[in-house]
Amino acid sequence: MFWLPALLAGATLTLPAQAPPTKIAIIHLQNAIIGTKDGQKAAKELETRFMPKRKEIEGRQGEIQALQAQLRASSNTASEEQKNKLMRDIDVKQKALQRDGEDASAELDQEQQKLFQDIGGKVMAVIDKYASDNGFAVVIDVSAQASPILYASTSVDITRQIVELFDKNAPGAAAAPASAAPAAAKPKPAPVK
Repeated sequence: MFWLPALLAGATLTLPAQAPPTKIAIIHLQNAIIGTKDGQKAAKELETRFMPKRKEIEGRQGEIQALQAQLRASSNTASEEQKNKLMRDIDVKQKALQRDGEDASAELDQEQQKLFQDIGGKVMAVIDKYASDNGFAVVIDVSAQASPILYASTSVDITRQIVELFDKNAPGAAAAPASAAPAAAKPKPAPVK
């Protein structure tokens, strides 16, 4: 039994060094992209660009509603021929409106994807640098509705920091699109069907 303390006294114990804890962060990438000054500016430009089409669609919806009200009001007094013509007109207008609405929606979605890709690439560069500088091993995007993250503390959410860092380091990027914006802000009017 005396040999154990002697053995321990003569030997140095080497314990394996513990690795530092892995740092993980989350980000709401869509919010970060739209939260940047460039993202807000691009979103306003998209809204301005698509506002005439939106107003046109709303006006056409109003016309259809007026025709439907006219059909309801004249259901007892109009002839079958008049009612059938009104119903055909409503049907034609609804189908045309639906097609045009789907086309406008697809065009808007496409433009939004371009926005997310353009600004998103720049935001990703900021995320990479921020994660590297702050020792994060993993940054998880939780902006998708089907995100597998059930809970994350707000202390690991770096969305605000990324937006601030992007805006702080990209003053030239915010000013550069402004010179190209006037040309893009004047789209050709869409033909009315």
